[in-house]
Amino acid sequence: MFKLPRVCVVMLLGAFAHAALAAPAAPSSSDKQQLGVAPVCTSAREKLDEKGFVRIGGIEQWVAVKGDSCANPIILFISGGPGNPLSPYADAVYGAWSKDFTLVQWDQRGAGMTYGRSPPAADALLTIRQMRDDGNELAAWLGHRYGKKKVILWGSSWGSILAVHMAKAHPELFYAYLGTSQIVNNRDNQAVSYAGLLALVRAAGDQPSLAVLQGVGAPPWTDPRSFGKVRRVIRKYEAKVTTPAPAKWWAPVAEYSTAKARADYEAGEDYSFINFVGMHGDGMASQVDLPALGTDFAMPVFFVEGKHDLLATPDVARRYYDSLKAPEKAMVVLEHAGHDPNQDVVDAEYKILRERILPLTK
Repeated sequence: MFKLPRVCVVMLLGAFAHAALAAPAAPSSSDKQQLGVAPVCTSAREKLDEKGFVRIGGIEQWVAVKGDSCANPIILFISGGPGNPLSPYADAVYGAWSKDFTLVQWDQRGAGMTYGRSPPAADALLTIRQMRDDGNELAAWLGHRYGKKKVILWGSSWGSILAVHMAKAHPELFYAYLGTSQIVNNRDNQAVSYAGLLALVRAAGDQPSLAVLQGVGAPPWTDPRSFGKVRRVIRKYEAKVTTPAPAKWWAPVAEYSTAKARADYEAGEDYSFINFVGMHGDGMASQVDLPALGTDFAMPVFFVEGKHDLLATPDVARRYYDSLKAPEKAMVVLEHAGHDPNQDVVDAEYKILRERILPLTK
């Protein structure tokens, strides 16, 4: 996911029970932060700027919706981590897209504002299935509230795992899937990442980094601290060959700058990270195997990858992409990008959205 001001050792990396989905239960009228369930958008000229809690998967989860016109198609952002919502930074990074799209940010279960509002029990575990169902429930709610048949699905890093699970479970909800820093299979991604990084470190004669990599050993890892140690080396080497993101991207909006919001964000990072890697290498990450879900997609699929992504390496993404059967597909590899986004990544995503995906929504 993104390089945030406070980087946890996390990886930067809904609910149709049967054939239909009921809208979430109506919120209390006394809670002004709750978003309603009644359809809105009475005029195409109407701008959208809503944020608040929606009851998803039995708990209240934070959703922010922004766009210049109700007529525009919706992009549902599935952010990375898990535990790193885009919400604090979305306006700075993606705000310019609001003239063509309605942008939806979601603090996933166990993250950000959702963590603060609906803190999980001490023994509660995150599961890919539950978060997939949360995401699909949200997608259906968005279509009901804003009068859309489908939405556009965007996922990055951990979000690319969750988004593919969502797309495979309920393709009827989505016009297309746009993945960035695509994770494919935990074992393959880690093995290729570690081997490539080790070769770079040895070629550079970087003894401190070599000591770190040799200290954790080759994956799979059973120590939850191993991932964070390797991730720091990855960032060091990606920074040598990629264009940095603008610093202004990482100034959080006011509502995420309060002491409580910061504490909730960090607590959600820690909680989600442990659930992702597991205390003994047995967390959600160990279950990631997207090809096992099937390689047939009922929607167009587009990938934007950084050539120098040392975490979700583009060669692993390419093999997965080549195996996919979809109505339409394309993959772009960017010369000056790594795992974390920069302006090149955002520009390439926008180009695909405007030229390849927007026509699908007409």
